Amino acid sequence: MTGTQPEDLLDQVLPLLGLDERYASAHLLIHPGNGLPANLPVNALAVGAVAAAGLSGLALQGGSQVVVDPRQVSVSFRNDQLASINGRPVVSFAALSGFFAAKDGWVRTHANYAHHEERLLTALGLPADATRDAVAERIGRLRAKTVEDKVTAAGGVAVRVRSAEEWRRTIPGRAAGRQDLIGRERVAEGFPVPAPYRPKVLDLTRVIAGPVATQALGYLGADVLRVDSPHLPEPEEHYALVSGEKRSVYLDLADRHDRATFEELLGQADVLITGYRHGALDEFGLSSAEIAQRHPHLVTGRLTAWGTTGPWAGRRGFDSIVQAASGIAMLESPDGERPGVLPGQVLDHATGYLLAAGILSALRARAFSGGGWRVTASLARTAAWLLDAPGPDAEPGHRVEAPEPYQVVNRSDLGLLIASRPPFTIGERDTFSRMGGRFGGDEPKWEDDPR
Repeated sequence: MTGTQPEDLLDQVLPLLGLDERYASAHLLIHPGNGLPANLPVNALAVGAVAAAGLSGLALQGGSQVVVDPRQVSVSFRNDQLASINGRPVVSFAALSGFFAAKDGWVRTHANYAHHEERLLTALGLPADATRDAVAERIGRLRAKTVEDKVTAAGGVAVRVRSAEEWRRTIPGRAAGRQDLIGRERVAEGFPVPAPYRPKVLDLTRVIAGPVATQALGYLGADVLRVDSPHLPEPEEHYALVSGEKRSVYLDLADRHDRATFEELLGQADVLITGYRHGALDEFGLSSAEIAQRHPHLVTGRLTAWGTTGPWAGRRGFDSIVQAASGIAMLESPDGERPGVLPGQVLDHATGYLLAAGILSALRARAFSGGGWRVTASLARTAAWLLDAPGPDAEPGHRVEAPEPYQVVNRSDLGLLIASRPPFTIGERDTFSRMGGRFGGDEPKWEDDPR
């Protein structure tokens, strides 16, 4: 069979995880199929990333086989499109998010958060109640690069739509392509720490990619505690879609009492995962260097949009924004002129599973050789793999039109939540035991804490 297959991704990823092809051959079963039709090899990326996380979890916790069904993967990666709460679809993009025609090309904006919408409108010189038509009219009179620069300078999120060839020539594009798909390095010395039966994971991530990673870790047995600022809440419906096997608390790291609680949790944790832009948490003593010094036993995971090096390292970004800037949007164009999109938030989900795979492998490395470990992954690097793959998917894609067999009904704090099952199985388990808890509604303590 010609074309790109999940094994093409695994060939690159497994050595980064301390695994090899023989381990995958003995413990991995991938069913045929492709539920993510696209011009680029999206199915190979998605299935390969999910398989990597499953295999890395199996190597740490034990078990016989990881089973991946591409149809289940496709429903999972399209969960924001297919899920519902009390019969209502979960809306994933706000009115001012999307593609807009500029004077000399296209731009993509992201205004799902109120503060990003406010900054977008401020940069464009528009009032707070401006409509999408007003934004389109204003952008249409500006060059695409001007929109990108003005909105970015205002702290908002917008990019000029580029071709893949142009992106590869840019400094941020080259920086993204030079990184490993999964970066893993030892950053502190220490004695070996036996692999915990239930690793404690502090989750400082938002939106999709980071929460997908921590949800996967929870599914594989971790005690995941998500921490958010009470001043920067996320829509509860959005949290519900990535709430599998985790609890949620509010802690204000600028508050002395909350900070002390957080530090106590951190001292007991095995893993800290952050998903904020590069450097955003440094003021709270959570830079990589300070964490390695204060908690040399810890495995840290860092999820970024653009990577940790290059001129865009500190820039805000999301899946849709990376698709637009990297050339993916034009390669998925419906007519060769208007930008298009991947069939789901594929960069988010795939990068989340790659990060989870790296975290699990670092816990295994810590058990063998000790020390603290840092694991990194970025949406832009995942995009580079997709753009550089040898060809389209080996098997043509067909959208799953009846997703119900791949979904499960959960009675959540928000009501009746219908969402995807996990994208892989180990043993007989194929559902989350907990999903849809109240955002910020749990106690800031580990589940085995007797208090």
